[in-house]
Amino acid sequence: MDSGILFMLLSALISALNGAITKILSDDLSALEIVFFRNMIGIVLILWALRIKPHKLVGGKIHMLFLRGFLGFVAMILFFYTITTIPLGEAITLNKTSPLFVSILAYYFLHEHLSKRSILALLIGFLGIVFITKPFGMSISYEHFLGILGGFFAATAYATIKKIKDLYDSRVIVLSFVVIGSVFPAVLFSISPYIDAPASLEFLFPEFILPKSLNIWLLIGFMAFISTLSQWLLTKAYSASKASIIGVISYTNIPFAIGFGYMLGDTFPDILTFCGIALIILGGVLVSKTK
Repeated sequence: MDSGILFMLLSALISALNGAITKILSDDLSALEIVFFRNMIGIVLILWALRIKPHKLVGGKIHMLFLRGFLGFVAMILFFYTITTIPLGEAITLNKTSPLFVSILAYYFLHEHLSKRSILALLIGFLGIVFITKPFGMSISYEHFLGILGGFFAATAYATIKKIKDLYDSRVIVLSFVVIGSVFPAVLFSISPYIDAPASLEFLFPEFILPKSLNIWLLIGFMAFISTLSQWLLTKAYSASKASIIGVISYTNIPFAIGFGYMLGDTFPDILTFCGIALIILGGVLVSKTK
């Protein structure tokens, strides 16, 4: 099996588990707090890994490294917020629209081929989004919109990996993500008492409350470890194989997410949602077959 595909399969499984833990933690923590603690612990893990085996690549294009980290942070906060507000399977499915966006970005910015068949596949995938979000009556829920937006930002973050994969060790790329994903929440926490945010943006300016329960800290630690591992595997996957193909493999975490969500009390997806998921996966498979 191609190493990039294997890395992505492992990342997808761990990502679904990470989403389940995030949903559990959302009973006690805001989405921004979960992002902050997850990334703070991730910094320690990555620095420890770099100490054991130092980074040897040449470096350069610092602005691209920063951009990858910032885009990754935006994608993560939107993703974690949707996990706390809609069923886990739907949240992860909408986030996994990122491979569709990756294929488009890979065509425009990475000059990867996008045939007419690929375009048809993308249209099928985006039709799946319509079935999941059910925007009948010309409206779509705010949470579902943020889920799709999170998928787009995730795609832009993944696309930047191709630009710097030969300059930086994958651990350094992940380090940029977790550092920026810690600094920005810290800034938002510090200014939140002085911000009268509209209801639609309140999730970006929550009150910071230090957890006191040992169980919560254990869950935070476990989530930080497996999510950092998932990010590392994902980065390795996109570095090892074509962005569009690896993006398709990432769909495999959808059934895991539906199962985890159901165990946590989510309602089982209705027929329209299942049709939407099937269309998104079909679109991804067709994109893969054109490469």
